[in-house]
Amino acid sequence: MNSLTDRIRANFTDSIQTKINAADSIISIIAEASEEVVQVLLEGHKILSCGNGGSACDAMHFSAEMLNRFKQERPGLPAITLTSDIATITAIGNDYHFSDIFAKQVRALGQPGDLLLAITTSGNSANIISAIKAAHDKNMGVIALTGYDGGKIPDYLQEKDIEIRVPAYDTARIQETHLLIIHCICDIVDYRLFGHGETET
Repeated sequence: MNSLTDRIRANFTDSIQTKINAADSIISIIAEASEEVVQVLLEGHKILSCGNGGSACDAMHFSAEMLNRFKQERPGLPAITLTSDIATITAIGNDYHFSDIFAKQVRALGQPGDLLLAITTSGNSANIISAIKAAHDKNMGVIALTGYDGGKIPDYLQEKDIEIRVPAYDTARIQETHLLIIHCICDIVDYRLFGHGETET
């Protein structure tokens, strides 16, 4: 490539193409997951979210959109991110193990009927797998956002769980698509619960 602008354009192109590829294979799964989130909220339950690194930021992003708002004014919706309490995360990591940092929170905060949004690009994060196991122990459903080949995550999902796997192998591209998926879920939640974006006749 001849310039920085060429590299930047290539990143834009790769990101766009990844989303186009994903749209061909996962739109119906996103719709299914969105309806699951809507149902959990309608039944008075909450959503716990977790991830590592950039996926931790995605988990916080989702929770913020739920608790505050997405695009239009509406009541806050019950969501808790398990990635932002530094004291809790470091205490669990120090006293027990890093693989327990989300699972112990799920056991303490999760209730039957709640939902875990587990985000991992590789699908191999031990602490995400532990969180999924803990969610099942609490009779919670799981929506997993993954990439690559799904990693180990599919082996730990139950029949009622939903995996949204981005068909890509570049971590940055997967994370960018995960954020779009999160925004799609938020949009469907607003549409189904509050009629936002519904065309008036």
